[in-house]
Amino acid sequence: MMTSNNNIENPKNDVIVVKIGGSTLGVGDSTLADLVELRKSGFKVIIVHGGGKQISEWASKLGIRPEFINGLRRTDLQTMEVAIGVLAGLINTKIVNELNVLGASAVGYSGVSDRLFQAKIKDKNLGLVGELVGCNVDSLIKILENSIPVVSPIAFNIGFLDIEQDGILNVNADTAAGYLAKSLNADKLVFQTDVEGVLDFYGRVIPHMTTSQAKEIIKSGIAKDGMIPKIHACINSLSNVSSTHIIDGRVNKALLDCISNKKIGTRII
Repeated sequence: MMTSNNNIENPKNDVIVVKIGGSTLGVGDSTLADLVELRKSGFKVIIVHGGGKQISEWASKLGIRPEFINGLRRTDLQTMEVAIGVLAGLINTKIVNELNVLGASAVGYSGVSDRLFQAKIKDKNLGLVGELVGCNVDSLIKILENSIPVVSPIAFNIGFLDIEQDGILNVNADTAAGYLAKSLNADKLVFQTDVEGVLDFYGRVIPHMTTSQAKEIIKSGIAKDGMIPKIHACINSLSNVSSTHIIDGRVNKALLDCISNKKIGTRII
């Protein structure tokens, strides 16, 4: 099926994994409407969302002080419980509800549902922070036939010692999206961000990059902060994914333009 105004063609392998963050969902943003249109065009669309800022806000309300080790947030049990509530509860439910309002069939799905994301402790000093080691997409594939799954980035700890204390781990949402796209052999992996794309030394958008060029831009220090896990996720998924994209989700119809192969953001292949 195809929508004539955007020239959106549904490829044979029609799975699209879209990572969205809270900063790209706001006034004038069309991400969710775009996703509904893609679904109506026959694509199988999966959303993976983050929520780091909201976790910090809710932890602060509860009097939980953030602790960082070498720039990484330490996640104790109390912080993990906040993360579960915010990610699998508040944010996930709101996105599902908005998609339902827009006429889509949307289903909330956490990373521990049917052990979708399987992880192990990344570093004991960081607490309940997980490193992904497996992905079970069996149930998700069934849901994809009729609905849009909305996935929260928490994971089942395959090496837990006490299921109440360390059975669930927090994982990076960008990394999780890349891992999921790779496991599904997705056609496209798209990161919706609050910047124009990957920028060069002079602040200009790099429209296309190979994996070797992407690695170099990280190594050189040009890519910084939250852009690094996105680029890594693109690189790691490309063995099974046709193309990966980092685009400005604040732009109206950005996702549709990306799927239509119009010039937007950065494409890594």
